[in-house]
Amino acid sequence: MNGNKFLLPKDLTGIYTDYYELSMAQGYFLNGMHEKRGVFDYFFRKNPFGGGYAIFAGLADFLDALEEFEFTNEALSYLRELNFTSEFIDYLKEFSFRGNIYSVREGEIVFPNEPILRVEASLTEAQIIETLLLNILNFETLIATKAARVKFAAKGRIVIDFGMRRAQGYASILASRAAVIGGFASTSNVAAAKIYNLKATGTMAHSWVQSFSDELTAFRKFVEIYPDNAILLVDTFNTLKSGVPNAITVAKELEQKGKKLFGIRLDSGDLAFLSKKARAALNSAGLNYVKIAASNQLDEYLIKSLLEQGAEIDAFGVGTNLVIGKPDAALDGVYKLAQLEESPKMKISENPEKMTLPGVKNVVRYFNGENKFFGDAIIKEGEKTPGVFFHPLFPERKKIVEGLENHTLLELTFKNGKRTNVRRNVDEISHYSAERLKLLDDSHKRFQYPHLYKVGISPDLQVLRDKLKKEFENYQEA
Repeated sequence: MNGNKFLLPKDLTGIYTDYYELSMAQGYFLNGMHEKRGVFDYFFRKNPFGGGYAIFAGLADFLDALEEFEFTNEALSYLRELNFTSEFIDYLKEFSFRGNIYSVREGEIVFPNEPILRVEASLTEAQIIETLLLNILNFETLIATKAARVKFAAKGRIVIDFGMRRAQGYASILASRAAVIGGFASTSNVAAAKIYNLKATGTMAHSWVQSFSDELTAFRKFVEIYPDNAILLVDTFNTLKSGVPNAITVAKELEQKGKKLFGIRLDSGDLAFLSKKARAALNSAGLNYVKIAASNQLDEYLIKSLLEQGAEIDAFGVGTNLVIGKPDAALDGVYKLAQLEESPKMKISENPEKMTLPGVKNVVRYFNGENKFFGDAIIKEGEKTPGVFFHPLFPERKKIVEGLENHTLLELTFKNGKRTNVRRNVDEISHYSAERLKLLDDSHKRFQYPHLYKVGISPDLQVLRDKLKKEFENYQEA
């Protein structure tokens, strides 16, 4: 941990990888191929959660890790135990990433099968960092996307990350960062708040209430300590007969001292019913300003349902379902070779959807003339912005985009092993993502049967792909 960075222990950086990455890297080295220039694309094949988009997150964490990437003496000693050759281990002593990285901006709205990030480096460099890249980007993109869905369901209400205790170990720290990128206001995760300068927040647990002789005393003692921002948990015993009445008593006592109770929290029971009853009781007591927060296994679907039932909830604490990315648990991001030296490469598959796109590429985003995203075209790097793009699998389907406003998405962010982009804090990334989401039509954000966003390939890229595919077919027939 180092000032707005979450870094691995130094002895783990070089070996924070899958075994086969090092096996291939050694193979390249022993075959004299290790300095050949490779181009790799990072992309995902399917939107998470059955949704219509994803939010790209994790870039800064990945670049931070890349800047610190090295093989320490302890790591090299371990590789000797794994029987890697002494020549290869000597090579790794001076290893650092010296390549280039092009990426869409962190917080960008992205879609399946388009390159989100491109690595240009020697084969060994590009191969060794693959797992690090996938580990960070897949996870943070998944959680940021989940957070954005929750925020969308909350319709402008505050959402807070409560997930640390249910997360998979230190992944909770990356999850809290990604949650804020996706639209969450704050986190209960104190470590993540410190590292990334996030807003830390929290209420109380039932154990606080149970630790005193009675609930009213517990509430009084809490507001004595936190008179300006207390949120009282009202469901330890009986929400409507005990918790809310006692909270009202304490709130009125605070008023006499010139203070105001900030809120109450519901953590069990019928949240829609209880919130409406609690709101009515608070309002009757002249406490319209007291906020109502809710928690308890919330996700975008439950929040949507609660609001459709007229629930009187001002803030939602979302934990488990956020930080584990339920129900998907993982983004299917992949990292594929697209060019070696000057030769474009592609993966041929019996499943057409698993074929990859060859060559050095970029993505052009078009707007529909009404300040909304229209569609994305994957193009050859340096290609003139096309006026038409084609469906990747059904070339008879095309979109005419001549004259539409557009811009390219992938920008140089790492050059010759050094960061080139301006470091943005999490709030800046979150704001950017929120602004970009406004440009995505709501038909792509709905939870059931979202509208499919148009992603196609340019004429030049289509020609290159079909040429390589034909060459492979001819080779097979020979």
